Amino acid sequence: MAAPPTSTEAPCAPPAPPMAGDGADRPVAKSEAAGEDRNAEALDQLLPPVRARRLPRKRTTSQCKSEPPLLRTSKRTIYTAGRPPWYNEHGAQSKEAFAIGLGGGSASGKTTVARMIIEALDVPWVVLLSMDSFYKVLTRQQQEQAALNNYNFDHPDAFDFDLIVSTLQKLKQGKSVKVPVYDFTTHSRKKDWKTLYGANVIIFEGIMAFADKALLELLDMKIFVDTDSDIRLVRRLRRDISERGRDIAGVIKQYNKFVKPAFDQYIQPTMRLADIVVPRGSGNTVAIDLIVQHVHSQLEERKLRWDMAALASAHQCHPLPQTLSVLKSTPQVRGMHTIIRDKETSRDEFIFYSKRLMRLLIEHALSFLPFQDCVVQTPQGQDYAGKCYAGKQITGVSILRAGETMEPALRAVCKDVRIGTILIQTNQLTGEPELHYLRLPKDISDDHVILMDCTVSTGAAAMMAVRVLLDHDVPEDKIFLLSLLMAEMGVHSVAYAFPRVRIITTAVDKRVNDLFRIIPGIGNFGDRYFGTDAVPDGSDEEEAASVG
Repeated sequence: MAAPPTSTEAPCAPPAPPMAGDGADRPVAKSEAAGEDRNAEALDQLLPPVRARRLPRKRTTSQCKSEPPLLRTSKRTIYTAGRPPWYNEHGAQSKEAFAIGLGGGSASGKTTVARMIIEALDVPWVVLLSMDSFYKVLTRQQQEQAALNNYNFDHPDAFDFDLIVSTLQKLKQGKSVKVPVYDFTTHSRKKDWKTLYGANVIIFEGIMAFADKALLELLDMKIFVDTDSDIRLVRRLRRDISERGRDIAGVIKQYNKFVKPAFDQYIQPTMRLADIVVPRGSGNTVAIDLIVQHVHSQLEERKLRWDMAALASAHQCHPLPQTLSVLKSTPQVRGMHTIIRDKETSRDEFIFYSKRLMRLLIEHALSFLPFQDCVVQTPQGQDYAGKCYAGKQITGVSILRAGETMEPALRAVCKDVRIGTILIQTNQLTGEPELHYLRLPKDISDDHVILMDCTVSTGAAAMMAVRVLLDHDVPEDKIFLLSLLMAEMGVHSVAYAFPRVRIITTAVDKRVNDLFRIIPGIGNFGDRYFGTDAVPDGSDEEEAASVG
């Protein structure tokens, strides 16, 4: 996956089916409206009635479509469903996502079939990627042709296959991607691109889904939606008249000149490449059920099983890694640790001394940022040879919930720092960490990222958080993992998986018990800090909820 890019917004509305030739839209004069309304009413009689629950769909731009596991805004995206690890206990990519290609003629019902498959699969982390997003940028001459309905949007050359292939490759690896948004009224890509994230299942649909050899090699399953040409034409007529303000003559002209020849020459021949052909599109529920059964079986084969015992024993007796930096244990630091570790310490004192330690930890961590020489002039008119931060920007990312308690300390010493959050919890049935929520600032890949969690026991949650940052193209050596208290096991796990991540803490305890709690530990940090009820067994909340 994954989200997610962050703030809140309603889930994406059900998108309209992608159609070839979408770039040929044009505005229509008001005087034509009455006649076109009558044309649309006449066409309605040729098709089965539309279900009452489906709202009219209007679209002038391509859409990056995904099911509700993702909530999207213009700047950020939020994960809202648990995503199990997409990597092994060593932090490496496990198995790639399962990619399904959906091909077929214009208005054949590809998107409807895709959404039916998604609903029947009933799994989180599904991405629906439309080929409509990848029309090439037109030259000025091509734009003039498109304005006159004389540019062929149904030819393979109209699509940017290089961008399609690179995008799908990154999605299969669980990484985030930027996807263009095509404006069909101006025949151009919009300035702001959409962000999508890797998922368990990727569905790629488009009229030329099987027209490129490199693209075919990325598809694990190929489905061709075969719909009668008369039905496809009527669907296209109704859509373009009622939603895009075109007249019947213009739509039929474009269909006969570009759409039908392209289907006969480029699209229909690719049917032989498909693993499954779905006649009648969304009406063929038997075929869709068979597809879903096959995808379920493939997902079960690819399922990753985390071995926490192996994670715990993999690095025993090894020296602590060089990437670890522990705050010097001065009498002051040790005295603060004594207070916050004492079970008799009041909540007010626990918060006060925890905040003091956090501030010292943040200041210590900032010393590892890159600095360069610079010269400033003092009020006395003298030059001073000093140092200044050599990076672009600093971003803090807290692992909820205890990690957010470190945010005020970071804000206190880093002016205008950006903040993101990640929620990782343990699946009580599988024992695996799961990503439930992600809010990251836009364009984080150029930043130095300070990843904050108050305690790290096994390192599982920290590893998932680091993996998320890497999938958003944050360089590994620009990630700093900060924690008030860590277990040696967690230090080794993170350092082995990500040897260039800087690990910074105020103390390292040697052991974890059979329940993966830090020994001697600090107790349930979140409960002690927020004053909430403790877990019955007295376990550390961050280890219980986040597996470290």
